[in-house]
This record gives sequence, structure tokens and C-alpha cells, in this order.
Amino acid sequence: MKKLIVVRHGKSSWKDESLADHDRPLKKRGFRDAKLIISAFKLYYQPPLKVISSSANRALTTANMFKEELKIDDEDFKVLKSLYTFNVQDLLEVIKGQPDDTDKLMVFGHNPAMTQLVNFLGDNYLENLPTTGMAIIDFECDRWSEIANGKTLVTLFPKMFK
Repeated sequence: MKKLIVVRHGKSSWKDESLADHDRPLKKRGFRDAKLIISAFKLYYQPPLKVISSSANRALTTANMFKEELKIDDEDFKVLKSLYTFNVQDLLEVIKGQPDDTDKLMVFGHNPAMTQLVNFLGDNYLENLPTTGMAIIDFECDRWSEIANGKTLVTLFPKMFK
């Protein structure tokens, strides 16, 4: 059994137009929303959990907030440049390549790939996975390479807690 927890990065700032997309920071709202989702997720959280995050500043900042609050060890937290993608096939390839000894995987990334991934793998269609939105999907398989036709257990969006 595999459990995938998909989290789109927090709301980011376009204020400094000289910054590359990869380097854009979170807005204050991004920090506030992450705290809301972390609090809600704690009701579902059962260690151990492996975390992989895009290397983009906005995704990594969001992931680090979860890491700190959930007390995730450094060895269970990886930053992957390959997750800085907007393509669902690239995202799926990274996830399907994860070690099979990991049963619960949390992924921090970007739209439109994250929304497309949730819709492709889960059984609950989302128009859009909002910033800091989370979806938890279960799979009846033992290998990440075999994930398909999952059951969407939970979706958590910041607006649910405001």
C-alpha cells in the first residue's frame, strides 16, 4: 500500500520582476496558508513520511515549513531539481522512481502538473489544486512504479479554514 500526499507550493510573490521564476519567494499569505494546512494535516499525519520538494524557492520554503512543524528528519527530506516542472509526465516519472521501501511520500511542486497529477491518479476530480492545497491519495500496490487508479482520501485547501 502506497500513500501519496501532494502539496502545491504556497502563494508566491511577483513583486520583484527581476527575479527568475525559480527564485520567487512566498507572499505573507503563502506563510499563513501553509500554517493552516499544516495544522489540518496533523490530524491525518502518521510517521514515517518521506518528503521530496522542487528546488524552487516557493516550493522549498513551503516544504521546509512542513518539515519543521512535523519534525521530519533530514534523511527523510530531499530537494530535487527534477520536481521544478510544470509537466505532469515529468512529475509522475519522479514519483514512480521513488524507492519502494517508502510507503508514504509527500511531494511539493507546481501547477499545472500538480492538479493534473491529482486528477490522473485520484478518483476525485479537481478543477484546480490551489496554492498550498493538499491531496492525499492511497494506492493498492507495493511499488511506486505501479501507482494508478488511486483513492483520493482527503483534499485540504486553505479557504476551508478561513
